Amino acid sequence: MSTSPASPRETTEGIVYTVTGGDWDEVVQSAAKADDQRIVVNMGPQHPSTHGVLRLILEIDGETVTEARCGIGYLHTGIEKNLEYRTWTQGTTFVTRMDYLTPFFNEAAYCLGVERLLGIEEQIPDRATTIRVLLMELNRIASHLVAIATGGMELGATTVMIYGFRDRELILDIFELITGLRMNHAYVRPGGLAQDLPPGAVDQTREFVKTMKKNLPEYDKLATGNPIFKARLQNTGYLDLTGCMALGVTGPILRSAGLAHDLRKTDPYCGYETYDFDVPTADTCDSYGRFLIRVEEMRQSLRIVEQCLDRLEPGPVMVADKKIAWPAQLALGPDGLGNSLDHIKKIMGTSMEALIHHFKLVTEGFRVPAGQTYAAVESPRGELGVHVVSDGGTRPFRVHFRDPSFTNLQAMAAMCEGGQVADVIVAVASIDPVMGGVDR
Repeated sequence: MSTSPASPRETTEGIVYTVTGGDWDEVVQSAAKADDQRIVVNMGPQHPSTHGVLRLILEIDGETVTEARCGIGYLHTGIEKNLEYRTWTQGTTFVTRMDYLTPFFNEAAYCLGVERLLGIEEQIPDRATTIRVLLMELNRIASHLVAIATGGMELGATTVMIYGFRDRELILDIFELITGLRMNHAYVRPGGLAQDLPPGAVDQTREFVKTMKKNLPEYDKLATGNPIFKARLQNTGYLDLTGCMALGVTGPILRSAGLAHDLRKTDPYCGYETYDFDVPTADTCDSYGRFLIRVEEMRQSLRIVEQCLDRLEPGPVMVADKKIAWPAQLALGPDGLGNSLDHIKKIMGTSMEALIHHFKLVTEGFRVPAGQTYAAVESPRGELGVHVVSDGGTRPFRVHFRDPSFTNLQAMAAMCEGGQVADVIVAVASIDPVMGGVDR
């Protein structure tokens, strides 16, 4: 983004610089100098089809888009910077809020990085790992349902939208039962999970799998073979394998170009190599192929969810090391979830060391050995990676996320330039960007 010279002025707070101009002025000026009938359209950041606060600056010649640019930063939260001022465990409550449609993936990637630095990857209980996979796959289905629902709504297919949010609601009910919240869970913690599955969670999840297996074919009937739907999506938002590789695009966009790249297969984590599932691909390189892949990925996720439910064995959900396992003992009391009264009675009345340790663990947090690592998971949008750096303290020195929405948005211009204005909406919907992940 270019700017005109900043003019400084003195205030009681110090020198203030007023920066004027910016990308919008630059585009308008260059368009004004041209002698043809080009128009610059500012689409967003409040446009209903830009998936949140994404701003698209389009230069159009008639109905054809000649230049397309993204303007981001309207949802900036400073989450990565905030992590430097919180303990390692508290970081989970921040990262879960980034891509708000995939909270469990944000938490899992972050915790995998912290656990690698701690050197406790092999100590994570099997039950905790299985529940992580279960929740991530349910989350994948929920995220794809939103992608299909909102994409359908933008095309005028309101029935697809209603069906998508209807089914997603069932998943959010399961999340609420397990974690107490529909989103922003902070349920995956370094060392395991915040708490075990509550009574009824397994039965409710099995019931959902049955319902979803019955409901998934409805999307095929509504959209997959629908000639209007196909005409709108086929050959729109085209990006071939060469383009994907050049731009670092991952997820359904990459798989729609024919490459079966999925971190669950190529670089497994959380024991994914022990699950039986397929990686769907298409060779269409367009928005229609991405839709088909998301529908098929939901079927594969249901397969994984069933396998998780079958292999759930009783056991702990947090590492045995009490220097890391926080919170220690949870129970549901009259005022909500908190430390169990038995645990409080024990540390308050019988063990001064346990009380001191509990106090230090909650207020100060545990120390993580100095070092850095990169951990990545396959989120519904592609490779979600986290670079975690520790200086040996109780707080992260630096945490940086490679969010797939941010990287995949770089493909927007390649998909849209040369196409129609109306096709921009289809292309952006097929990218499925979530601005919470972009503007960390």
